[in-house]
Amino acid sequence: MGKFQDVGYEILNVLEFNSTRKCQSVICRYPTGRLVLYCKGADSVIYEKLAGGMDSIKRTTREHLERFGAAGLRTLCLAYRDLNNQMYEEWNEKFIQAKSALREREKKLDEVADLIERELILIGCTAIEDKLQEGVPACIETLSRAGIKIWILTGDKLETAINIAYACSLISNEMKQFIISSETKEIREVEDRGDALETAQVIEDTVKRDLERCLEEAEYYDNTRTQLDLALVIDGKCLMYALDPQLRGKLLRLSMMSKAVVCCRVSPLQKAQVTSLIKDGAKRITLAIGDGANDVSMIQAAHVGVGISGLEGMQAVMASDFAIAQFRFLTDLLLVHGRWSYIRISKVVAYFFYKNLTFTLTQFWFTFRTGFSGQRFYDDWYQSLYNVIFTALPVIVVGLFEKDVSASLSKKYPQLYQEGIKNMFFKWRVLAVWAFFAFYQSLIFFYFCVAASTKGQNLSGKMLGLWDVGTMAFTCVVITVNLRLLMACNFITRWHNYSIAGSILGWFLFIFLYSGIRTRHDRQENIYYVIYVLMSTWYFWLSIVLVPLVALLGDFLFQGLQRWFAPYDYQILQEKYKNQPEEISRPQLMENPHLTPDEERRLAIARLPLERSKHTGFAFDSPGFESFFALQQGVSAPHKAWDVARRASMKGPRRIVNG
Repeated sequence: MGKFQDVGYEILNVLEFNSTRKCQSVICRYPTGRLVLYCKGADSVIYEKLAGGMDSIKRTTREHLERFGAAGLRTLCLAYRDLNNQMYEEWNEKFIQAKSALREREKKLDEVADLIERELILIGCTAIEDKLQEGVPACIETLSRAGIKIWILTGDKLETAINIAYACSLISNEMKQFIISSETKEIREVEDRGDALETAQVIEDTVKRDLERCLEEAEYYDNTRTQLDLALVIDGKCLMYALDPQLRGKLLRLSMMSKAVVCCRVSPLQKAQVTSLIKDGAKRITLAIGDGANDVSMIQAAHVGVGISGLEGMQAVMASDFAIAQFRFLTDLLLVHGRWSYIRISKVVAYFFYKNLTFTLTQFWFTFRTGFSGQRFYDDWYQSLYNVIFTALPVIVVGLFEKDVSASLSKKYPQLYQEGIKNMFFKWRVLAVWAFFAFYQSLIFFYFCVAASTKGQNLSGKMLGLWDVGTMAFTCVVITVNLRLLMACNFITRWHNYSIAGSILGWFLFIFLYSGIRTRHDRQENIYYVIYVLMSTWYFWLSIVLVPLVALLGDFLFQGLQRWFAPYDYQILQEKYKNQPEEISRPQLMENPHLTPDEERRLAIARLPLERSKHTGFAFDSPGFESFFALQQGVSAPHKAWDVARRASMKGPRRIVNG
């Protein structure tokens, strides 16, 4: 082997990496006065910048790249160029001008960099292992079972991207793979001739031909109803032509027929274009997740953006709607909290529609008795405080705590997520059911209360008046709509009981005060002493018991029949697991002497001293932070070297005490 010698050199210029150039260069001067430009970047970019006459090393390096890519390694190519002083001085003047420009600085810097990043001499390639985070394959498999179509948009080589897709369980050997690549013998021969126009024409014709062939084959499988999953793999050069307006329709149809899509060697702009293609072309809800600055445009183009906080910086997190520390947390974000949020929003909106329609229709039926004269059925304060106080708190509690099944069951049965994809809880049929029972209950409220008032008398022998009937009907409305919300809940806590009981008691407290006080400035003196008169009659007490029961009888029968004859998936799981505890808590683990090995490990880790990490998450291969202390307690947890190093870095310097 040769001898290694340390050489000092001076870095003159640094041409930073960006997503357009896909390479980075430095210009340095050796002590001997030699000027050299070193460049590293993607092989597709470096090969375009090479000088002629290097077919042998290009062929050898390409074989190495394919071998490394097939092994799942991330590759880069290295090249250099010797510069003379005159060439460098002329170029440096242009570089300084571009760097000082006030307008279009990035564009001018790229143009100046392209002037010197040419006629390069290939050195070779490098490959590093970039392992996936823990739990990524299981997460992607779970999301696929939930009916979510997953695409991989990456800047890696074709072979590396396919290897990652296999590692993530996104592609399997049983799937039919459609590969549209520019790394063919025909395209390479044209690229070696150096004619850019001819190369572009050949790639465009190849992409058009491959798209038509793949689409025809995919339609054949679809028409014959062959149970065969399809996977599409396309690289950045081909994708550039496939996104052309003449071909993007075919690309969209082929993509939607495929179970998995892998786009490799794509730029950040292409990531955003592919996301917009599905968002606008297919009219589907899109979610983009990334961990680096090159994923920002994709995250912003999607409906929902998720950023992973890692070593690649916080740009993706700052541009996203949600931030997580590891990819595997996406399962909880979507299948647990996402489902619960959809259920809560759907139920809250539908309930708001129901309770206001019920309240309004009772006044509508009253207009038929008054000849549409404009006479009010309720007092102004009743109407003003109906949504603000008397029915507000239970809705907030439902919006915070409602859930159909536990988090563990949501992840165990990811197919439940398809109920949200099909929008089963917020469609016109669901709203029509709420509207029907609002119509039915409003008739019960009005006509039952009016019927009770025709023969009802107070202690003085007088018949009940308009404001007596209106107050009695409003009391029945408040009681019924609050109890109806309780019937719609799948998960009832003490806060549900407190809020509903508090809302009903709040109405009685208000009416006691409001009807018991009278001043000279009252606008509605007819409400004075109404509740006290009503409570002295047995008609009132009978009405506030029977009217809500009759009004809710229809809802009770409908929910029972629906749950028995046409249950939702979550209702089947509720019946299946109704006798099992929702979650195993730490006190339950400590009280139970017969524990499984997994429960014993969880209990041992729960007893460990609490440690808080001062570091952000990692985009790849994020370490488990519990392993160091777990091993100290004899618990079987994976031990990793960086745990010890990190904890040592978090502790302060030791104090040395001289005896």
